[in-house]
Amino acid sequence: MAIGSIKDLVTSVAQAPPKQFDDWRKSWRAAVTAGSAEPLLTFVARECGLAEDLFMQKLAVSMGWPFIDLHKQGVPTEARNKISTKIAFQYLVLPSALTDAGLQVVTSDPFDAAMASAVRFDARMPVNFALAPKAEIEKALKKYYGVGAETLDEMGEGESMELDIANSKEITEDDQEASVIKFVNQIIWEAHKDRATDIHFEPAEDELRIRYRIDGILHQTPMPPQLKRFQAALISRIKVMSGMNIAEKRLPQDGRINVRIKGEEIDIRVSTVPTVYGESVSLRLLTRGKIFLSLDKLGFAPKDEAIIREIIVKPHGIFLVTGPTGSGKSTSLYAFLSAINSVHKRIITIEEPVEYELKGINQIAVRPEIGLTFAMGLRHILRQDPNVVMVGEIRDMETAEIAIRASLTGHLVFSTLHTNDAPSAFTRLIDMGIEPFLVASSVEAIMAQRLVRTICPHCKTEQKVERDYLKRIGFPEDEIETAKFWRGAGCEECRQFGYQGRKGIYELLIVNESLRPLILNRAAASTIAAKAIENGMRSLRTDGWNKVKNGETTIEEVLRVTQIEEHMDALGGGEKTEMWVKK
Repeated sequence: MAIGSIKDLVTSVAQAPPKQFDDWRKSWRAAVTAGSAEPLLTFVARECGLAEDLFMQKLAVSMGWPFIDLHKQGVPTEARNKISTKIAFQYLVLPSALTDAGLQVVTSDPFDAAMASAVRFDARMPVNFALAPKAEIEKALKKYYGVGAETLDEMGEGESMELDIANSKEITEDDQEASVIKFVNQIIWEAHKDRATDIHFEPAEDELRIRYRIDGILHQTPMPPQLKRFQAALISRIKVMSGMNIAEKRLPQDGRINVRIKGEEIDIRVSTVPTVYGESVSLRLLTRGKIFLSLDKLGFAPKDEAIIREIIVKPHGIFLVTGPTGSGKSTSLYAFLSAINSVHKRIITIEEPVEYELKGINQIAVRPEIGLTFAMGLRHILRQDPNVVMVGEIRDMETAEIAIRASLTGHLVFSTLHTNDAPSAFTRLIDMGIEPFLVASSVEAIMAQRLVRTICPHCKTEQKVERDYLKRIGFPEDEIETAKFWRGAGCEECRQFGYQGRKGIYELLIVNESLRPLILNRAAASTIAAKAIENGMRSLRTDGWNKVKNGETTIEEVLRVTQIEEHMDALGGGEKTEMWVKK
């Protein structure tokens, strides 16, 4: 198409004088030179103040082409097979339908002559074009072809991800396959873009399944069907990157990869275990810059935040944070340390691993292979004249004893413990072999926490909930009539999940004179919990209900992450709760 025709079309749609097109094209070329990969039409749409999809719809009308909504229209396999994966990804086109008139191909750049020629040559049949926004085509390509499909198909052609491997070892000949190297980089790249915390490579008899954990929930990622053939090479590549022995496939191994994505440091912990159909590989992504949150950003109730600020400035005692793996305990501890960090306090931590580096704090990483355990490190830390000590986790009696001794000799100690709720921490310490009188005199406070997914702000809608259901799950009866409930309807911003991001819910137990006799007498956790609630403690579920009432999360999320009450054991939450919710 001639430049004059393109200019007339675009300026007509944009309702601008023809000379404006020359200015747009000049600015766009300058942006491309500076490193922007934005298409010309996307640039023009933005300059006009129009959404890209609306601009594309108007352009399609002017050109007499169809505009395709890829959310509503599926793509049949027979249409996809008419265009090679290489061409589809190289030119960002999607074969969307096969009709008597020929093959319909969706594009976001109708003026790319090279694209039109390549598609017609590859299809070897009449081709009719349609329009859709670039971002929607990219999502559809990943959905129908799988992440990295073009990489495996091209066998190494194309640009590599903007991802630097900081500690890769010497690569073997098998790992020199550029397509495999690029594919692994692309998987990490996509996981980071989707805010995933974990990547799991799970071999099965006829496929290699790859799943991302996003906001605490596992999601299967679309993958090319031929991926199983590359299983051995992919796993070898990951093992090389993480410094593992690639020849050892019978025993579990651990490693670490340090990568940089667009200037952001990512620490990846890698674990492999042998399974029936090959080695299963798990990657935990730790974004050092994002793990840190200030104390006022953690989502505490004002009353609890005030109490915590009083506790963390005490001269001695133990403050324990409890919860399962992935519940945000480390983030809370870092927030506490940051709040009290000053030139007047010597703070030393021992962690596994050091997830975030805090300026002005001495941080030690556990190294069991050379004998540097939590207990050994803690013992030597006490000779370093600290005011505050943080122990990553109390796992055994030796570490617990040293931590308690430190708290009783004038040190403030922070640590974590794996228990379901705050009152159970006393039982766990006593079961480890710690004398009850030491527990009662050293522990100042225990905080249990969970992470709930927050409602996507882009598709947040009000929902009606049955009154009987609210009574059944223990929602405060005096607030049933006035409370409003919300959910995420699902949109592109949240990938149709209805949730985006996570927030903590908390249970803060303060040890006082009414609780110490119960601890000394080895009372059951339920007895301690009842007394603590009488003293003003809010349970995890109660704090969850408060966040539901504030419109931050949903009933289903609170039920999913909090302990099921006796009257709830038949319901269980999750999908079973849907029948009680009015749509």
